[in-house]
Amino acid sequence: MNEELNDARRDFMKIAVALPAVAAAPWVLAQSPSAAPAAVAASTAPDIAAVDRVFITNEDSNTISVINPMSNTVDSTINLTSFDEDARPPFRFVTGGVMPTHAAMIHKPLYHGCIDAHGAVPNPDGTLLATAGRGSSNIYLIDAVNRRVLGNAINPQAGPTTNPERLSSGILLGREPHEPTFTRNGKELWVTLRGEDRIAILDVEQALKQVTGAPSNAVRAYVPTINGPAQVWFSKDGLLAFVISQKTAQLEILQVNPDAKGHSRPKRLRLVDLSLQDKPAFTPFQKLSPDGSQMWLSHKLADAVSLVSVKDPGTVLATMPLGEMARPNHLEFVDNARGQVAYMSLARVDDGGPNGAASSRLAIIDRSVPLAQQKVVGMVYTGGREAHGLWTNPANNLLYVAHEQDELPGTPNAGQVVCSAFDVSTPLQPKLITQIPLGSLKLPSGELRNKKSINLVYVRPGTPGQTA
Repeated sequence: MNEELNDARRDFMKIAVALPAVAAAPWVLAQSPSAAPAAVAASTAPDIAAVDRVFITNEDSNTISVINPMSNTVDSTINLTSFDEDARPPFRFVTGGVMPTHAAMIHKPLYHGCIDAHGAVPNPDGTLLATAGRGSSNIYLIDAVNRRVLGNAINPQAGPTTNPERLSSGILLGREPHEPTFTRNGKELWVTLRGEDRIAILDVEQALKQVTGAPSNAVRAYVPTINGPAQVWFSKDGLLAFVISQKTAQLEILQVNPDAKGHSRPKRLRLVDLSLQDKPAFTPFQKLSPDGSQMWLSHKLADAVSLVSVKDPGTVLATMPLGEMARPNHLEFVDNARGQVAYMSLARVDDGGPNGAASSRLAIIDRSVPLAQQKVVGMVYTGGREAHGLWTNPANNLLYVAHEQDELPGTPNAGQVVCSAFDVSTPLQPKLITQIPLGSLKLPSGELRNKKSINLVYVRPGTPGQTA
């Protein structure tokens, strides 16, 4: 695609959504009320590079919001829909002036866009993103530097009310691709197929060729695994793959067993019984601790998080309760000079939040103490409803939180989904910087509101990140 089309597309997708900081409020519910800091007007965290961006997948609108952390505003919105590629009614986002429901839109004749944009992850050097379409059963590759979908083509039917691009169809994989994860060497992308009992393993080099139309077969193999696999995360040395499930109370550990070219030859090492830790059998997310010694598993319906040994693979070291109906979604670690914590996003929405509005919370676990003493030591209101994805910057002093639900009527961002930015320079006392309303994608055929944020990643292209 030529540069003129790139410029035109960026122009119509620009969204100005600057927001002043929220007034001081009791954001942190610490053990001691006197320890609760107020929201702050600006971050004291210094480490933001000009290339840094926060990417958020919006499941209902099938868009990706791109936030510039220097201004904490939406820089652009990446389009994964195909409603406005043709002016004729069967394709159109709006037909006859009537706004159809979301379910009706994605089932319109000839719609080939993304359905249920969900999982997202950067490659090891942050130059490439992989995004899963749960409902469309495919994966998209995103250029994280230029912030565009790879494989899009010039739209021959483009006009005043049609998009200059035709959306790539991505790579078809199988039922319910939930979360993609790059191997530590960046050569492969592993995608759990939650609606099946297997993992699709893609060759990244071949995938880049396939999405641009070159003859290629990106899928190297389908690996049988436990039923309903939700996510894969790799050990720090890249030699072990941990597989969690949302259908069975098990953890599968695979040996990656790379060949001389760095391509995997997976073999099962161990199958771990988690029936005591996760009786409902619903573990949607996991992440490796910064030192690489523990894999933390989020048991959403069991309202708990488990810590599993990597050195003695699969040994459950501890299980921490998070409180009744906590409903943990994702987790993130912050380790810096002032503390070591794990944050858990809670899907519940509590009344009595800042300024009287309902809000989700993050659970704060102090990791600076011995394992036997680790527990939830505080909560912080996120300033949004139904918190989901969260990710920190490379310096571990900024944290961003995505939310699924719209803000309540009467709040500053009523009717919008918001992302919250926190200063976590002092990890046990996170301070709200601001709420960032995600606004809408401005298509030639109209506006599409960015809605239901799921995954969130903070990316610094060209710098080794959390998957490196």
